[in-house]
Amino acid sequence: MSIHSFHLARPPLPQAVGALRRPPAAPGLRHMEVLAGMELGAPVVSPRRMLLRRLAVFAEWEDEAALEAFLAEDRFGRTLAAGWHVRLAFLRRWGSVRELDHLPAETGRTDPAEPVVAVTLARMRLPELPRFLHWGRPVERQVRDHPETTLALAAMRPVRTVATFSVWTSSRAMTGMVFGRGADAHVHHEAMAERERRDFHHEFTTMRFRPLSEHGAWQGRTGIVPGVRG
Repeated sequence: MSIHSFHLARPPLPQAVGALRRPPAAPGLRHMEVLAGMELGAPVVSPRRMLLRRLAVFAEWEDEAALEAFLAEDRFGRTLAAGWHVRLAFLRRWGSVRELDHLPAETGRTDPAEPVVAVTLARMRLPELPRFLHWGRPVERQVRDHPETTLALAAMRPVRTVATFSVWTSSRAMTGMVFGRGADAHVHHEAMAERERRDFHHEFTTMRFRPLSEHGAWQGRTGIVPGVRG
């Protein structure tokens, strides 16, 4: 059974740049996105907007054995193994990015009380970048500061690819934010309405996953995903 994984790591700068330019190939690896970390809601002109020494990696694998072999045997894989990662079971997606179009729209229903991981991936229209930043940064702050997120971050790969990753204590909490419940309910709704008016992206998908297991530590933290162990 195929699985996905999301990784955070601090590689040496030459290795980080090399992986951003050309993601590794490996047996059983279906697709990998290597991105430089960003701080959600950071000012547009800020060193926190692109952190080359803080890589975020999203990958799809034929099975868990392929992931295990990569982490043990590949040089870049061993760097990822020294960081933090979560293994994921795909649940559903909206939108479309070519490399992930083989995924079904939905594989099953989500228990509203269970933890959930959300991943977005987009290929930007560069002329729309100022609009995207204007409407997107308030949503970034909304997700970052939400009391039901245990981890929320963004990442990018120059010049067109952006992604977000968030861990939620429950699916109910995440959908409450998306569909506009709470004091700042208008923020996400207004950004989505602006995207519908004139799209920011060539391609865009948002995906939902069930966390399977968590491994390692990030910035001194473990147990980031509620109720999930390694």
